[in-house]
Amino acid sequence: MYDIIIVGAGPAGLTAALYARRAEKRVLILEKDTFGGQITFSPKIENYPGYAAISGNELADMLIEQVLAQGAEIELGTVTNIAAETDGTKAVTTEDGSTHRARAVIIANGARHRMLGIPGESELVGKGISFCAVCDGAFYKGKEVAVVGGGNTALQEAVLLSDGCRKVTVIQNLDHFTGEETLQNILRKKDNVELITGTVISGFETEAGELTAVRCTGASGESFTKELDGLFVAIGLAPNNEPFANIADLDAGGYFAAGEDCCTATPGVFIAGDCRAKRIRQITTAAADGSIAALAACAYLDEQP
Repeated sequence: MYDIIIVGAGPAGLTAALYARRAEKRVLILEKDTFGGQITFSPKIENYPGYAAISGNELADMLIEQVLAQGAEIELGTVTNIAAETDGTKAVTTEDGSTHRARAVIIANGARHRMLGIPGESELVGKGISFCAVCDGAFYKGKEVAVVGGGNTALQEAVLLSDGCRKVTVIQNLDHFTGEETLQNILRKKDNVELITGTVISGFETEAGELTAVRCTGASGESFTKELDGLFVAIGLAPNNEPFANIADLDAGGYFAAGEDCCTATPGVFIAGDCRAKRIRQITTAAADGSIAALAACAYLDEQP
C-alpha cells in the first residue's frame, strides 16, 4: 500500500513526488511513455528559473535523479483505470493487468500536442519542428518560419514570432482562419507575415536530419515547396483523460475541471499539470501544480484516521 500514487512523470508529477517524499509519504510514480514528459522534446530551454540554458533531456534527468534520491519509486506502466474502493483507498490498474493501491492519487498525465500525422514528423521534433513560440521562438530570431493552424493559438504564435523572425508564414488547411478577427488584422498589417489558406502540408524536406522545407498542396491540387528554418505546429492539444472520467470531472475540452487548488470532487484524488483546465501551460506552471497537489494530498492523508 502506497500513500500516494502519481500518474505521470512529467514536471508536474515529478515535482509532486518530490514534495510528497519530503513529507515522508510512500510514493509510486507510474509513467506510460517518457520520463520527463513533453520537456524531453525541447532541445534548449531558456525560461526555467536558475538555468540560462538547459536541454529538456538534461532537466528531465535532473528531476528524475532528485526524486529517486528522495526515495520515490518509478515504474513504466499505462494506467487504464482508477477506482475508489469502499474503504477510501484507490485501486490503480495498468494495461498489463497489475493493480497498485494507495490512499491518495495525483493524476499528472499531461496533454500531448496534436501532430500533422506526416511520415518523419516525430523525428523532426526539436530539429526544426516546435510547438511553443514562447519556449523556442528565440532560436529563430532573424530566420524564416511557418506556423500551421488557423485558430487563436496559431495566430498568437505567429504574432509573437513576427517580432523576431525575418518572415512568418501562417498555413491553414481551411479556406478561412478561425481565430479572432483582431489577431488576423494584426497579422495582415505586418510586412513580414504571409497568410495562406486552403493549403495542407504534405511532406518535409531535410538536410542532415534537420528540417529545411515543407511540401504543400493547395485547394486546387497545386503543389509547392516552401523553404524555412522552423515549423511551429499549433493545431491544439489532446488530453488523455477519458479513462479517468469516472473519478474526476472533465470539461468540454476533455481537461480535468479542477481549480487552482488541484482538488477534485473525489476525496483523495488530485490533479496537476497540463491535463488540468488552465490557460497557461509551461514547465513552471506544471511544477507549481505538482507542489500544490502534493501538499493537498499530504494534508488529506494527515487528516485521515
